[in-house]
Amino acid sequence: MTSATGVGSLPGTDSHEWSRTIAGELPDLPHVPELPARGPGADTIGRTASLLAQVAPDLAVDTTPSGWRFADAPGRVMARAASWLSEDLDGVEEALAGTTGPVKGQLVGPWTLAASIETRNGERAIRDAGACRDLAEALAVAADRHVREIQRRLPRASVVLQFDEPALPTALAGGVSTASGIATYRAVDVQRAESYLRMAMDGARAAGASPGIHCRESRTPVELLRRAGADFVSIDLTVLDGSQEEALGRIMDQGGHAYLGVVPALAPSPVLPVRSVAERAAQRVLDQCSRWGFTPESVHDRLVLTPQCGLAGADPVWVRAAYSSLREAVRLVREDAEVPEESS
Repeated sequence: MTSATGVGSLPGTDSHEWSRTIAGELPDLPHVPELPARGPGADTIGRTASLLAQVAPDLAVDTTPSGWRFADAPGRVMARAASWLSEDLDGVEEALAGTTGPVKGQLVGPWTLAASIETRNGERAIRDAGACRDLAEALAVAADRHVREIQRRLPRASVVLQFDEPALPTALAGGVSTASGIATYRAVDVQRAESYLRMAMDGARAAGASPGIHCRESRTPVELLRRAGADFVSIDLTVLDGSQEEALGRIMDQGGHAYLGVVPALAPSPVLPVRSVAERAAQRVLDQCSRWGFTPESVHDRLVLTPQCGLAGADPVWVRAAYSSLREAVRLVREDAEVPEESS
C-alpha cells in the first residue's frame, strides 16, 4: 500500500526524540534519523565513513578545512561518528520495539563518497580508479553489516537501505572540481558507475535488505539506476523530465518502488495548513500516475511519498507538519485508490 517516509536528515541533536516522532508520524515506513547539527561525523559522509573504517581502516577519514580526507587510521572523529550512529540506532530500537514492518536506513553511495573525500595528496578520490573501487567494495561489506545490525535490534522488521547519491549526476557529467578549483575531473564511465552502484546494493541485498538510490538532482540518471538493480529510486517529483518519468515507470512496471518527493523541505510562505499541503501532495502523485498511464489502485503498493529532500535545514515545527502532511497525503491517495486503511 502507499506509504510515507523521510529522506533521512533532520534538525537538532536529540535522536531519541526524533525517533519517537518518526514512529508516530511515519508508522508504515519509519527511518533512521540523521542529525548533522551535532557536528562532523554526524553528517552523512562521516557516519558512512565510520562504517567503512570498521571494514577497512585505511579508508577512515578525518576532517580538513575543505571537508574530508583519508587518514592513516581511525581517530577521534571516526569514534565519535560511530558513537552517534549507535545512539541513533538505540533511539530507533526503543521507539520501534516489536515492529513487524519495514524500516529504512541510509548510507552514502560510492560515487558521492568518491566525489567528497580527498586522498592524501589533496585530490578527490574520484580521480583514482583504485580508490573508487576500494570504496565500493568496502561499502558493500559495510552495508551488509549495517543491515544486519538494524535486523539485530529489530528482529521482526524488514530493512530498506537507501544509498544517497547527490553527486552522481555531476560525476557522470565530469563536473567534480579538482583541488585547485580551476578544473574538473574526467567524467565517470557509465558502465563503471553502474557496476559500483550494483556492488554496493548487492551488499545490502545479501543481508536481506531492499536497496535503492536517493538523488533529487534534475539530471538523476534513473535509467542507469534501474539497470544497476535499484529496488526503488527516490527523487523530487518536481524535477522529473520525460526520460526520467519513463525510466521510473519501468521500475514500477518491474515491481520496484517510486519514492516521490512531494512535500517542501522548508516551510512555504505563507505557511499552509497540514490539510492543504497534503491535498497538493496527493494531487501531484495522482497526476503523475495519470501521466504514466497507471491507475492509483494498480500501483498503490509501489508508491512512497517523501519530502523533496532532507530536512536538516528546516524548523522542527515544520518538520512535524511536513511529516503529518505526508501521512495525510498517503490517506488521500489510498482513498482515491479505494485501499482500506490498516491499523498501525
